[in-house]
Amino acid sequence: MTTRYLILEDGASYKGIGFGSEATTTGEVIINSNMLGYQEVITNQIYHNQIIVFTQPSIGNTGINHKSFESIVTNAKGVIAKEYSNISTNRLGNLSIDKFLKQNNIPGIAGIDTRELARHIRIKGSMKGSIVDIDDEHAYDQLNASVLTNQQVDQVSTKAPFPNPGDGYNIILIDFGLKYSILRQLSERHCNVTVMSWNTSSKEIMDLDPDGIVLSTGPGSPLNLPESVLEMIRTVQKNVPIFGMGLGHELFALANGAKIYQMDIEHHGSNHPIKQIITNKIIYASQSQGYAVDPKSISHDNLIVTYVDLINKTVQGIRHRDYPSFSIQFSPDGGPGPIDSVDLYDEFLENVSSQRR
Repeated sequence: MTTRYLILEDGASYKGIGFGSEATTTGEVIINSNMLGYQEVITNQIYHNQIIVFTQPSIGNTGINHKSFESIVTNAKGVIAKEYSNISTNRLGNLSIDKFLKQNNIPGIAGIDTRELARHIRIKGSMKGSIVDIDDEHAYDQLNASVLTNQQVDQVSTKAPFPNPGDGYNIILIDFGLKYSILRQLSERHCNVTVMSWNTSSKEIMDLDPDGIVLSTGPGSPLNLPESVLEMIRTVQKNVPIFGMGLGHELFALANGAKIYQMDIEHHGSNHPIKQIITNKIIYASQSQGYAVDPKSISHDNLIVTYVDLINKTVQGIRHRDYPSFSIQFSPDGGPGPIDSVDLYDEFLENVSSQRR
């Protein structure tokens, strides 16, 4: 086994045992507190250019299976774990996590105290890190000199439209970093889905005569996307219902006059209680959040806050007053995580049905 190091831009160094690819890599170090679903997390496009630190004690014991991918191309930069297993106890797990990471050129490190690392990140704030063979001065110089791209959405979004056929409502899904669980949920409801690039114009969308539009999740900051995306949202929301989630939620808020701020510490996990304001119902949902809607910036002439996080008080959902459109910060599809909020897809399709009538 090979000794490898995770080094952070504040000078911290963590020694462990390498697995997966032997590549040297640099990315933003984030903490993920999910207790299950490591395959869904690693293949989620929202982790583009990020090194994922899993706080659960062990990963790999259910292997990798063909039913749990959230994308074909995996863009995570690295995986950090307390321990990993190459013995799968799952009959669907035909591939070990070590081989999977090797296939995708993603390095991993095990044997690190991930709880202590998580505490360090939460105290110091988000920062860059590198997985290296030697934690010498040269490695830190390389880390500090590296610049991470802010064009994540353009790098992960589809370059050409493609269909996910069904015999139900005609839904356009704008790909900012698509999770396949979104397609699975729409397919279960027999929707005829066309997936289109993030920079698709409102005319191109409306030419396809959509019944509804979904704004997908995605990586990076919504502030790095051009005004044309917000103009597209403002135009199409006047004609058809919209359902935004994650990055799509943040863009929907920006398009309707709200402001976005970057959180001091990103939250990635499935353990935050979220309250639906109108009913006081508490749900748990999967979150991958680095940005949030500023509640003071919301114009209540246009938007209504529908969900709020009970721990950090961030806005988790909004609804438009004049149009049958809404968005949520969390992920409602349970990939991975609870399925408490999967009925939001049904709510969206009820809006679609009412609009068609």
